[in-house]
Amino acid sequence: MARDLAGVLDALLDGLIVLDAELRIERLNTEACRILGVSSELAQGEPLARAGAGRAFERIARAVLASGGTQVESELRVPRRLADDLVVDVAASPLFESGGPASGVVITLRDRTIQQSLRDWVSERERLDAFGEIAAGIAHEVRNPLGGIRGAAEILSARTGDARARDAAALIVREVDRIATLVDDLMIFKQEGPLSLAPLNIHRVLDDVLDLLSMDPLGAGVKLTREYDPSIPEILGDADRLMQVFLNLARNALQALDGEGRLLIETRTTLDHRLGNAAGPRLPGVVVTFEDDGPGIPPELRAKVTTPFFTTRRGGTGLGLAVAGHWVARHGGTLRIGEAPGGGTRVRVALPLRRPGAEGEA
Repeated sequence: MARDLAGVLDALLDGLIVLDAELRIERLNTEACRILGVSSELAQGEPLARAGAGRAFERIARAVLASGGTQVESELRVPRRLADDLVVDVAASPLFESGGPASGVVITLRDRTIQQSLRDWVSERERLDAFGEIAAGIAHEVRNPLGGIRGAAEILSARTGDARARDAAALIVREVDRIATLVDDLMIFKQEGPLSLAPLNIHRVLDDVLDLLSMDPLGAGVKLTREYDPSIPEILGDADRLMQVFLNLARNALQALDGEGRLLIETRTTLDHRLGNAAGPRLPGVVVTFEDDGPGIPPELRAKVTTPFFTTRRGGTGLGLAVAGHWVARHGGTLRIGEAPGGGTRVRVALPLRRPGAEGEA
């Protein structure tokens, strides 16, 4: 029995794109449509570069036509406007007719986004565990000497009659207390107790954050915009910790905007990106996005901004994003920092959509 070719191609787990010699799309299967975010009907006959594939796919296809050989590249990013980028492996081969030169190209796409997300999640947890070990070592070595220094400064202040000596002793006490606070903040990465999970409305948590921001002088000239997905159900989360995460992210955005611009807070569900949950099956996610139109973060610094004590802001401790990343990871989620369309910064927090009473939840 002859089978319908379109049905066979749509059954493939890999995306498939067939191009003519002018790199116009002749055929897309269902998986390719999902990856590119287009419909087969609208994409047919369009140049590859206009179909959401980006310049990288066009470059690969042109190399195939020029060489007549196969081109393979791993982990290319497919940009998407309303969601995180996809990560795909690409293989492209020439199509020949009647022994002549290549008359077209066939491209196969294998979505590696889930595997990449899981690798990133594991890497982030390992990095945070390492920070925790460092924090414990620092606390052990620093706290006792700090206590001795503070005590000596207090004794000096009590025994001296010289005003300058008392001022110096008070300065020592203040600086010791500041260092002790930093050590306590760093010890967050060593905390291993359970989260206080309870049913929560993610929009109510965000509204509480925005209420606080409305009273912050930093936000006086900033337009705050909310775009919430009303279909998101209650999830299990630690409301205090998530509020700390969102407040840190929002304040970072306001500091970058420096009194003018726009901050968008958006929520949505995601079905094609599934986060690993160590206590149970993989689950769909809830994505909270903070997007500003400020100066943005240089690409070479994006990987460093979640490192404790790394900061580009004068007077900052460099712990805000690191702490946010820690609590997101403790919830089984991910925090991604990238560039917003048209400039600025986009930070996305993806959390597993763990519903109250769901099987396998703690």
